[in-house]
Amino acid sequence: MITLTAAQRAIEAGMRKGAELGVAFTISVVDAGAHLIAAARADGAALAAVETSRTKARTSVLFVQATKDLVPVVQPGAPLFDIDAATRDPLAFVPGGIPVLRAGTLVGAVGVGGGPPDQDHEVATAALAAL
Repeated sequence: MITLTAAQRAIEAGMRKGAELGVAFTISVVDAGAHLIAAARADGAALAAVETSRTKARTSVLFVQATKDLVPVVQPGAPLFDIDAATRDPLAFVPGGIPVLRAGTLVGAVGVGGGPPDQDHEVATAALAAL
């Protein structure tokens, strides 16, 4: 499981990376059921990033994959095109969500929003490293 203390540490690491990049991000950490453990929105981060960070984390939990790796499978004609129509809550198939695995077992995910997709993934990677 991911403790609140660990989630806060991950958020702090992600925020430091965001400051290096000069972008205000929102970072969410969820458990294996995609329930929020902790989230933080940097000063000046886009309001939409609150939702996108959590949705990216949720998507990463449900597919047990980084959201950047899911982009090709949801394109028109791909196997999971329109999969989001089959779920009650929204999904996000853009970089920024990364699952947290311990000994091969899913324990949660980190989701980041607020910057360009590649930077969201970079910040999520920094947050994950702190876990």
